Amino acid sequence: MSGQRRERVALATVVFAVLFAQVLLYPGVPQLVASFGGTGALDAGAAFLAAEFAGFVLFAGVWGALSDAAGRRRAFIAAGALGGGLAYLALAALPTVPFAVVLAVRFVEGAFTIGAFSLAIATLMDLGGGNGRNMGAAGIAIGLGTGLGAPVGGQLYRLGPRVPLLVAAVLMVAVGLAATRLRERGGAGGDARTLAALLTVRERPALAVPYAFGFADRFTAGFFALVGVVFFQTRFGLDAAGTGLLLGAFFLPFALLQYPLGVLSDRIGRVGPVAAGSFAYGAVIVAVSFAPSAVVAAVLMALVGGLGALCAPATLALVNDLAADDGRGTATGGFNVAGSLGFLTGVLGGEAAADRLGVETAFLVAGGAEMLLAVALLPALMRLDVERVATFARPEE
Repeated sequence: MSGQRRERVALATVVFAVLFAQVLLYPGVPQLVASFGGTGALDAGAAFLAAEFAGFVLFAGVWGALSDAAGRRRAFIAAGALGGGLAYLALAALPTVPFAVVLAVRFVEGAFTIGAFSLAIATLMDLGGGNGRNMGAAGIAIGLGTGLGAPVGGQLYRLGPRVPLLVAAVLMVAVGLAATRLRERGGAGGDARTLAALLTVRERPALAVPYAFGFADRFTAGFFALVGVVFFQTRFGLDAAGTGLLLGAFFLPFALLQYPLGVLSDRIGRVGPVAAGSFAYGAVIVAVSFAPSAVVAAVLMALVGGLGALCAPATLALVNDLAADDGRGTATGGFNVAGSLGFLTGVLGGEAAADRLGVETAFLVAGGAEMLLAVALLPALMRLDVERVATFARPEE
């Protein structure tokens, strides 16, 4: 295996570990928050998920800007993973405390883990061999991490509501230690600036387009992480283990198709995968709410996963296409800020919509928003379609 390919695998492993640890918790969020004394599956679950993503939003840009300023990534990736692992361990060991303390520790965990996640993706962007290829590798890692995390987490909940937290802690600490051996890469450096990840949009307005799609995609992910879990458990009578398997029906095709579809976007351009994939993705999300059985819901979730795999790596690659060579960490941080805001909005907005309008209407809102965005941004996306990368023409490995 060539040196660049080994780097790609190592960095994708970091991305996998962060997402696997994160999604381990999702199938049993109602049971987990109850173990901390939280009341109300939707209310306490929304606060627990939102606390982590508040850390994501506030610190994604900080990690990216600091990394670009230092001109290096390795130490920051290791620090993010180790800090996140220790925060997971602290959550697992918490005695009976006010729920606000739980949320504070959860916020710290999010602030650290976003560093490992965002900078591992930024380092993948630093590699050659085609942006779609590298973002496809990130996409496989994301898909496998979330795809395996959901069903494995569902089974771990059978051993106790905090067992997934312990497993996440061990995994993140191990990854943090292993990350110290990564090859050092980074941009040319620069000045770390307050809110640099958002200011980069003013410097390169074109980035607003993939940021908007990232927001919408993660909005639906946040929606499924809470409202979808509660919906599956109440509609079909599933426990955490069954819910994990149903979520896994989405993430398996999402994982397996990311790499080939990422490479495809290098060949045919970004417009088709992003626009068509996003529109169809939203339509099938709406259809999930009408599923008459868990089996039909699983089939629809698999279709959602396949469509998500069509647009996700192309959107990430578009960020790389548009970013300055010495600002990829900051641009990736900005993308993760937008995505994390989307997830946060999906959790809180989904909970509010489900309470006020009903779950089926909430699904219509979530899927419909994705469809409307794809239509509204199509003209801007077509103007941004960058030069296609000849991935199949002697790519670097």
